[in-house]
Amino acid sequence: MTPSSGNRRVLLKLSGESFADPGIGYGIDTAVVARVAKEIAAALEEDVQVAVVVGGGNIFRGVSEAAKGMDPAAADYMGMLATMMNALAMREVLEANGVPTRVLSAIEMRQLAETYIRLRAERHLDKGRVVILGGGTGNPFFTTDTAAALRGVEMGVDVILKATLVDGVFDKDPNLHDDAVMHYELSYMDVISKQLGVMDLTAITLCKDNGLPLRVFNIREPGNITRAILGEEIGTLVH
Repeated sequence: MTPSSGNRRVLLKLSGESFADPGIGYGIDTAVVARVAKEIAAALEEDVQVAVVVGGGNIFRGVSEAAKGMDPAAADYMGMLATMMNALAMREVLEANGVPTRVLSAIEMRQLAETYIRLRAERHLDKGRVVILGGGTGNPFFTTDTAAALRGVEMGVDVILKATLVDGVFDKDPNLHDDAVMHYELSYMDVISKQLGVMDLTAITLCKDNGLPLRVFNIREPGNITRAILGEEIGTLVH
């Protein structure tokens, strides 16, 4: 599928950790959510269609001790519910900034969100609404990175924009190694063979098999979300 209007269509992948209160490592930092929302709103002025997939690590980390020893499927469902909390928080801030927004959930919860249907999501995008996709894939054992790749392929986006806490993809962890070297461009096979950890293998394989490019950039740099959505060459391009 491609956007019926011919506009650029992107999918922004936000980790739950990027929303976390830096003082405690979990929870929701409302200042960060507000900044992200304003940067998305700024990009929408250029008629870009934006879908967002959110993680849930910032919420789930706070209850992860309780999940130890739990059935893995049940723990994954808890994580999916955490993504919905972030999705609802993001919707409220976007709406407060005058951006029409819809939350679609892979898990049915009619009081909170619309159930995800691809054509419904695309219709919202064509009408200029931001679409926030919560609940992961709706199935245990799949990451929200895989959910982003799956939804990106389904909705025919031009690129997946993965917001991280570093400038791009490095040959080793830049937080641990001062001599880490950043890559500005990589192939899917580079990521897979070198185990660079950009996304999990399922997500990268989905992107590779469908020719869906991925741009990795630093969410902490003010303005980067707007720049990435508008197509500026920041961070690392995987294609």
